[in-house]
Amino acid sequence: MPSSEKAPRKDRRRLDRGHAHEQLAAQFYSRQGFKILERNWRAGRKEIDLIVRKDDLVVFVEVKSSTSKRYGHPAERVDRRKQANLIDCARQYIIERDLSGVDMRFDVITFVGSKLEQFPDAFEVE
Repeated sequence: MPSSEKAPRKDRRRLDRGHAHEQLAAQFYSRQGFKILERNWRAGRKEIDLIVRKDDLVVFVEVKSSTSKRYGHPAERVDRRKQANLIDCARQYIIERDLSGVDMRFDVITFVGSKLEQFPDAFEVE
């Protein structure tokens, strides 16, 4: 049984809401002509929520949500440590898929309640 099925009810609702927001983010990119390459792609313990591609642009997407801004905007949770994990994971993806000659960027998609907000090129690789 997957660990998410064993989660307490409150945690299960949070997981379900997270999956729903990832689905909405995927639809958002699809409507813009992007192809969904991966969902929840993992490299060890690190994960990228969505990987999408349009022509020679590969976008690595982190999805964050919150029911309100009471404890800050969800984008604020993509801190330097999370960015470093996303960059490491993206590098592994590029190597494993033998992608060359592509541009890449890191986007953050947030949901506060049900409102989607996109932060394209949210951070850069140093």
